[in-house]
Amino acid sequence: MRDLATEFEAERGRLLAVARRMLGNRSEAEDAVQETWLRYAGALADPAARAEIRDLSAWLTTACARICLDVLRSARVRREAYPGQWLPEPEVRPTDSRPAPDGYAPDPAERAVRADQVGTALLVVLERLAPEQRVALVLHDVFAVPFAGVADVLGTTEAAARQLASRARRALTAPDAPRHSAGPAEQRRVLEAFIAATESGELDALLRVLAPDVVLLGDSGGHFPAARRPVVGADAVGRFTLGLFGRAGRYSQRVLSRPVLVDGVLGLQMETVHSDGRPIRLVTAFAVDQGRVTGIFNQLNPEKLTDLPPLGDDDTWPPRW
Repeated sequence: MRDLATEFEAERGRLLAVARRMLGNRSEAEDAVQETWLRYAGALADPAARAEIRDLSAWLTTACARICLDVLRSARVRREAYPGQWLPEPEVRPTDSRPAPDGYAPDPAERAVRADQVGTALLVVLERLAPEQRVALVLHDVFAVPFAGVADVLGTTEAAARQLASRARRALTAPDAPRHSAGPAEQRRVLEAFIAATESGELDALLRVLAPDVVLLGDSGGHFPAARRPVVGADAVGRFTLGLFGRAGRYSQRVLSRPVLVDGVLGLQMETVHSDGRPIRLVTAFAVDQGRVTGIFNQLNPEKLTDLPPLGDDDTWPPRW
């Protein structure tokens, strides 16, 4: 059993990356990986059974993917009853935790484990996919699992697995999908311009930073007032954003903020006080393409922000870079 545990721990980071991209929720991903360990320990405790497994990484990936597929199917039912808009649980890291660009490993799976630059925009688009499409896309395009292996996970043919991944790719590039192509320098430049525009209170200044088809999503889980449908278009998003920051200034003694990486992309962590006196913690992720913001994703559901590091008195608004 000790040898099994050692082997499994060597694969844990990869499995967590697989599950995170499939499920969009770190706690669910960790549960899926733990379930994978239980199946692994139960199925391969016999040394003879373990000896029959030539590629342990592939065996574990298949087991984890099947667990995630079951979770996705049940999650779709749960999210139909979710109050308002649903956003994935953000993975928040300090801005200095990004690996150097030349530090990426050539292997797609290893790169995914080390860089984790999926971005909230991609996770949001992945939510549009059927569970089978999402599994096919993540396994093949992100983790380079051959379609024969994808078909084995899905219980279908290799041709059908290819078709599922193809349909998923088309959804990722649909006209209404938030686009994100900016590198770290462009992300910071655009975000600084966005913050300056919101500080000025001038709609025209903010419109110059927003793409014409920008979309804003907000997930409060029913705990705070939030738009129940996406806010779409530069004018609507600009007015909504200025109203949001204006209300924060009127109702709160202060707004704390800090630049952070949200799912590997530059964003903001903020704290303020609601008009009824309740504290609000907020994580905002951005999608940036061709010098403009194409997506704004506000996560303020406290149930999805339990692991946030606290902000201090030095984390003032506007944020310090």
